[in-house]
Amino acid sequence: MPDALELLAAAVASVSGGDTRPGQQAMAAAIADAVEAREHLLVQAGTGTGKSLAYLAPALTVDGPVVISTATLALQSQLVEKDLPRLSAAVKPLLGREPVYALLKGRHHYLCLAKMEHADEEDPQDALFERTKWLGEAGKLGKQIVRIREWADKTLTGDRDELDPGVDDTAWRAVSTPARECVGATRCPYGPDCFAELSRARAREADIVVTNHSLLSVDMLAGRHIVPPHKLLVIDEAHELADRVSSAAQAELTPSAMDATARAARPFVEPELFLSLQESADALTVGLADIQPGRLTEGLPPGLLEACTLIDAGTRQALTAIGEVKADDPDPVRKQQARALLDDASKTAQRLLADSAQDVAWVDAEPRRALVVAPLSVAGLLREKLYDERTVIATSATLALGGKFDTIAQALGQTDGYRTLDVGSPFDYQKQGILYVAAHLPRPTTSGLSDAAGKELLTLINALGGRTLGLFSSRRAAQQAADLVRAQTDLTVLLQGDETLPILVRKFREDRNSCLFGVMSLWQGVDVPGDACQLVVIDRLPFPRPDEPLAAARSAAVDASGGSGFAAVSVPIAAIRLAQGVGRLIRSTNDRGVVAVLDSRLESARGYGSFLRASLPPFWYTTKPEVVQGALKRLAAT
Repeated sequence: MPDALELLAAAVASVSGGDTRPGQQAMAAAIADAVEAREHLLVQAGTGTGKSLAYLAPALTVDGPVVISTATLALQSQLVEKDLPRLSAAVKPLLGREPVYALLKGRHHYLCLAKMEHADEEDPQDALFERTKWLGEAGKLGKQIVRIREWADKTLTGDRDELDPGVDDTAWRAVSTPARECVGATRCPYGPDCFAELSRARAREADIVVTNHSLLSVDMLAGRHIVPPHKLLVIDEAHELADRVSSAAQAELTPSAMDATARAARPFVEPELFLSLQESADALTVGLADIQPGRLTEGLPPGLLEACTLIDAGTRQALTAIGEVKADDPDPVRKQQARALLDDASKTAQRLLADSAQDVAWVDAEPRRALVVAPLSVAGLLREKLYDERTVIATSATLALGGKFDTIAQALGQTDGYRTLDVGSPFDYQKQGILYVAAHLPRPTTSGLSDAAGKELLTLINALGGRTLGLFSSRRAAQQAADLVRAQTDLTVLLQGDETLPILVRKFREDRNSCLFGVMSLWQGVDVPGDACQLVVIDRLPFPRPDEPLAAARSAAVDASGGSGFAAVSVPIAAIRLAQGVGRLIRSTNDRGVVAVLDSRLESARGYGSFLRASLPPFWYTTKPEVVQGALKRLAAT
């Protein structure tokens, strides 16, 4: 059996012509050692390391399926469509066979044949009210359902991502089933042909299973019976995992969802019980209308307390009335859907009524009024559920915050028994890039883009002549920046929200006289190597907003225990976001450019300023405007 480094060498020779990357080799060797020692490993691997092959090669030495979890669909697609096919072909001569890989997604990503059978049988008025669609949309919805039916006769996987052109979320919800609403393959008339079940069967037979953090989180919360049993779990983009687990453990009540729950239960309960469910939805509407958005620090106010009490009582009675789903029920699919919706609402209401110190409750702002509850921390949950009976490799370009792994390790529930490794990056950041902090600007105060920051932005962009990615802390600031640059220059300004993100990125990549401005999704999701992006501007340090309920609650809990909530919660969040944003600049060994931070606190703030800088790649650092303007002009000339 070839070892990890032999498999890596074969893969590298096939994929990149044999270019050796010491960091990649060190990472692969460390993973192999961790697997043998049955120890968990945190690996920081900078951009350009080639970390995908570094963990895929040792994965092939493990007996049984290895699970790779990613945060983004883009990386999932890259692994399954690019990296794994090349790797499998490259290592076939060494292994004597071609490794098998499979993609595993949540059940709602797959076409549900049972749901599709009834997709056009709903009461039109109920469907329109439920989806808040105006009548002109009904024809569009019907056409999309017809196209899905035609595609269903051809598809082998039932995966939504294979439907091209795609359909909107409303149409897809009509033909897909979340896991909680599924009756199970043995009770469903379409069980033998179920696309979701077939995907799980393929995963059980694969050497490598690629999934995502959201499904991994659900798997942990559900007792780990969705993802096939495995000895090695690799978590790529591991800095995202805790947030995804928090989202999976989050629950909410909305008037529209309660109304839909009542309608789903209507065929299976007495009219009086249906009316009580509708009354609970009305009570929730009234209760939410009387409350300002934000965190509920003193428990549920009277109106919401009454609504949750009514929801709890009504859903419990309805669940008892409906009973268990049986194989010989006239309509087991819809009965299970009703039970799932009722059970979700019941558990959420009970959780809110319990007012546990381990949960945080808040009311979402308009236009989407919702009562939400989420865990104060998921570190304990991860400690209990993530590491048992498997070796876990957590990797990302952003794990060592302030130069140490402690913060991320704690967020992932790690206390002891783990190794750490920073393999660096093949990029020469000192020569390839400049980190410029506009230390002369006043400290940011009001939201939006200040006049001084706007003037600085214009100066930098004019020095380069475009090729600028602007990462802003708010939509207001991004809009102000776009208006300013459009008014003062002849450059093309692309603003997030004007078109879909892939189209904006493509236009930015193709037009050297353009700027792309946007908010948080651009901080992580943009990869533009070459001279199309040579200036990244960040308007202010990305601390969580004071009205972010979870961050505020976690910070308050640390303060209450005698620590500093700002240092323990806000600063690490800012460090991860800032490192991700700064990482947009250098994407290849030939890239050159400047990261400009228009927030003087990165230089002037004692303590956290140096911590944040230590979390970034080691760029050449300056606070002198004339130095960075000269560098940008030289870039423009070349």
